Amino acid sequence: MSNKYLTAALVLLPFTILSQQVKMNYPETKKVNQSDEYFGVKVEDPYRWLEVDTAPEVEEWVKRQSAFTNDYLSKIPFRDKVKRRISTIMNFPKYGLPTQVGNKYFFTKNDGLQNQAVIYMQESGKPATVFLDPNSMSDDGTKAVSIIGYSNNDKYVAYSINESGSDWQKIRIMTTDGKELADEIDYVKLSGAAWKGDGFYYSRYPKPEEETKFSDISKNHQVFYHKLGTPQSSDLLIYEDTLNPLRYHVAQVTDDEKFLLVYVYQGTSGMQLLYKDLRKPETKLKMLFKGFDNEYSVLGNVGEELIVMTNENAPNNCIIKVNPATKKRKVLVAASNNKMEGASLTGGFIFANYLEKVSSHIYIHDLNGKRIGAPSIPGMYAKVEGFYGKANSKETFFSVTSFAYPTVVYRYNIKTKLFAPFFKSEYNFKPENFVTEQIFYPSKDGTKVPMFITYKSGLKMDGNNPALLYGYGGFNVNMTPVFSSSRIVFMEQGGVFVQANIRGGGEFGEAWHKGGMLLNKQNVFNDFIAAAEYLIEHKYTSSEKLAVMGGSNGGLLVGAVVNQRPDLFRVGIPQVGVMDMLRYHKFTVGWGWATEYGTSDSADYFNYIYKYSPLHNIKAVNYPSVLVTTADHDDRVVPAHSFKYIAELQEKQQGSNPVLIRIDIKAGHGAGKPISKLIDEGADIYSFIWNEMGITPNLR
Repeated sequence: MSNKYLTAALVLLPFTILSQQVKMNYPETKKVNQSDEYFGVKVEDPYRWLEVDTAPEVEEWVKRQSAFTNDYLSKIPFRDKVKRRISTIMNFPKYGLPTQVGNKYFFTKNDGLQNQAVIYMQESGKPATVFLDPNSMSDDGTKAVSIIGYSNNDKYVAYSINESGSDWQKIRIMTTDGKELADEIDYVKLSGAAWKGDGFYYSRYPKPEEETKFSDISKNHQVFYHKLGTPQSSDLLIYEDTLNPLRYHVAQVTDDEKFLLVYVYQGTSGMQLLYKDLRKPETKLKMLFKGFDNEYSVLGNVGEELIVMTNENAPNNCIIKVNPATKKRKVLVAASNNKMEGASLTGGFIFANYLEKVSSHIYIHDLNGKRIGAPSIPGMYAKVEGFYGKANSKETFFSVTSFAYPTVVYRYNIKTKLFAPFFKSEYNFKPENFVTEQIFYPSKDGTKVPMFITYKSGLKMDGNNPALLYGYGGFNVNMTPVFSSSRIVFMEQGGVFVQANIRGGGEFGEAWHKGGMLLNKQNVFNDFIAAAEYLIEHKYTSSEKLAVMGGSNGGLLVGAVVNQRPDLFRVGIPQVGVMDMLRYHKFTVGWGWATEYGTSDSADYFNYIYKYSPLHNIKAVNYPSVLVTTADHDDRVVPAHSFKYIAELQEKQQGSNPVLIRIDIKAGHGAGKPISKLIDEGADIYSFIWNEMGITPNLR
């Protein structure tokens, strides 16, 4: 939602220590007499009581399920070795993109295994110093911080604090020379800090009830202005919409502080955009782009004209300039056959980031839209981010990463168009030992779908390799090449990692997105199933050695395909998944996903989503081994989804394959999770995958 702003050989032996010949004796989960009627269809919901995650009986259920899962995982003899190897691979310095603020540079750095990245400040020609260390804020690394806005006069930094993975935030302020101010803003969610003078605009909800703050539906998102040195109670209300309490609003201010922009969302697709000329304080916010059919992102302004990236009449996105007062507009950079994934207005140029066959390519345009260059980005399959800055920036930074290559940060001279590594680390493995290929395979309806396949160089494709198929397929999200330390461990051991760019994502523009949303959602599952079938047919793996994994909307994906094709997979890992499609919109910000899924409040959508909802399509059959992951502070996809799903799965599972749930404590949907928890989770997941496939990895 940001406006500028995730080679030892295998010993293939029959591993039987944990195999079960009878159904496992799972912890008992009580059933209640609860049902709902949807358009004449009675739907039983016997585990509704698990939705009240703070209830003592639910907390007791969580303890019993966690103990059962931990007991099972603890008996995997190579689990500790997997954890050590992931720790070793992950132990290298990791840098974030620098931001120039006056004569200072701010960037994040993790020395290797620090729970949270540290924010550093470096003045030109001087060594970097610690600016803000979130590791000092808690003993267990469960407080995460992010810089969410620098003042335009280069004096102040606003940063957010998230605790235990929750989306709820506090905002604090520091001066750029490191002095902490007394200001503290609470009850913040879905917000940045848009500075004007010695204050900033931010978004918040009314104070929630403490007992239900992680599960109740979020309503009445408001935009306020906070003046430094004043209490939050005196903040000025700028915008609210009491007639539409489920909409949310995000503020932006142009670098020259001429314009305030308020993005209004009623879901995850489309928005309308309001503006105000800040030189005329008596005026009110006015409509610039009406309706919720299109996306808009203001890159900045040149004088009185705003430069905007949009998909209005351009499914692959284009860039226009528009005068807010006159509404006169002109296309600067027309849409192309490739999706424009993002763009920035930096140093008097437009940097446009395109996806060409799901890899990043950067093109530079002048302010009239003329293409004047294209940096030669290293790497054939890569994800590129950056090129941010201000109108007067002389330099900028960008990063490059891929499946086997950790992020490298580059410094780019805008005048000379030359760039060189700015931050680069030494690794505890050899990226050149791995290869990535991209293939396009046919889905059920004949649509050609791409997927990336990464593995150790020289690996023989004979159908015996363990493979991990990963996907998402929703919300216009682009699944581009990214690095993961735990996947390196999997691939070192002869594993094949596959990332499928199924429909519902945005890799090929809005048409690709719409092809997998609402009443087209089954295309997403068909694409993923077709990817699995291709991998098996072409001997990358076999159904006995194939695991599937996905998080959030990807957890929904895994739950759905395991239900539809339990014969096709050996292991399923649904992470923080949306599993109850009939009630997802009744919790926290779930209502915002209605534009993607539709809801059970509509007869047409109910009849469609009821047919694939993971919770409601579990049958009494032999399922693959399943490890569900969730977290107690996940207030985006509440853990009740996973609780109810695993209770139903444990009841219906007919075979001996374990179906377990792993519940993280003091963690949330994923963002800000400390390194120690990431290592533990990775070790559990990959140990479980290998164990269920009957594989003992050759780890020291």
